[in-house]
Amino acid sequence: MSGYYYYAGQADRYEAHYLDACSLCRKPLRDSDIFMYRGNTPFCSKECRQEQMEMDEAREKNWKSGRSLRKSDAQNSTPNKAVRTGTVAVA
Repeated sequence: MSGYYYYAGQADRYEAHYLDACSLCRKPLRDSDIFMYRGNTPFCSKECRQEQMEMDEAREKNWKSGRSLRKSDAQNSTPNKAVRTGTVAVA
């Protein structure tokens, strides 16, 4: 077995260590600098790390814009519905 492997909890089952390869391009990280992102995500270069950061930002932006659309849809639909306000007591 090349690289570093750890025991995966079952007989005859070993898995590659997470620092063996770049998380984006899967390039081996042997004897090279490792660029970390968000705690324990390794990358082979600043470029790979930056690409992942941009993908994460785009995903978060899409998630937030989708969330704000749902919120505005809910606000726009509220006037057509009866809404009860007040206090409810449960024994």
